Amino acid sequence: MARVLVTGGAGFIGSTFVKHALASHPEWHVVTLDKLTYAGRRDNLRGVMGDPRHTFVQGDVADAAVVRPLVETSDIVVHFAAETHVDRSILSAGEFIRTDVFGTFVLLEAARGTTRLQRFVQISTDEVYGSVRSGASRESDELRPTNPYSASKAGADRLAYSYFATFGVPVVIARASNNYGPHQFPEKIIPLFITNAIDGIPVPLYGDGGNVRDWLHVRDHCRALDLLIERGEPGETYNVGGGHEVRNIDLTHEILRLLDRPASLIRPVPDRPGHDQRYCLETTKLRSLGWTPETPFDDGLRATIAWYQNNEWWWRPIKEQDPDFRAYYETQYGTRR
Repeated sequence: MARVLVTGGAGFIGSTFVKHALASHPEWHVVTLDKLTYAGRRDNLRGVMGDPRHTFVQGDVADAAVVRPLVETSDIVVHFAAETHVDRSILSAGEFIRTDVFGTFVLLEAARGTTRLQRFVQISTDEVYGSVRSGASRESDELRPTNPYSASKAGADRLAYSYFATFGVPVVIARASNNYGPHQFPEKIIPLFITNAIDGIPVPLYGDGGNVRDWLHVRDHCRALDLLIERGEPGETYNVGGGHEVRNIDLTHEILRLLDRPASLIRPVPDRPGHDQRYCLETTKLRSLGWTPETPFDDGLRATIAWYQNNEWWWRPIKEQDPDFRAYYETQYGTRR
């Protein structure tokens, strides 16, 4: 039985991958490592915590004493663990450097000491390329991150590659576009705007809303990672894009339309510093392995809205009772009028 270590497996994308892996691979035993910070939640793993093929370990990816024995007994490592929100990185960058860069270093140091490991999948992001005026970013393009989050992910991305080039760690790097879907923490634009609109309160839209993002359903991302474990070439980088670009203002109007809420809920707020205008990924390399996104954005958005409507038990305590979330929201939007 293959042993698969998933770091950050109680987060949004990580927990979706854990559930995908257990459903798709009866021959796998999945070990979830998560620190359970504000965005990592046991509730995201509801339904698999009792599975005998799943083990949950609460711990810090930057703690070598925790990480080393887990990596040494793993055949596959899928490394999601990271601080991920650009806005929070602008407010306080230190944890992003510690978790995203140093945490990756700790994992890689453990990985270089084992001969058992078959794949080390480093989860990167399209944001490492910086803003793209036209066309699409290719895997060989220069990395030009513009905020502490994307810079920390670029550092981890290149550090992972260096451990392949120098030590032969079987690293495969996946750079994905914006994910969306169930269980996404309600600080990100889609779940924040959905849950605000459900409650009929304003949605805080940066600037003129002209920023463009490519949207990828989280389950399609997980399918791509599964394929890269099987067929990805060590030392290579693969873009994972949904192929559906949307301006933030158009996304906002569509969410409000689907929830039958008025456009008057849109509250423009001053743009955040260094806000990249557009991301877009060229995905031929991954598609040549046999992957293509299966979830049309319109269908995925409707299903995501329905999930948040039907699962208030999951998000309402975060927004109404979590002091960290409330302090963050007030800092980020309460004074940005």
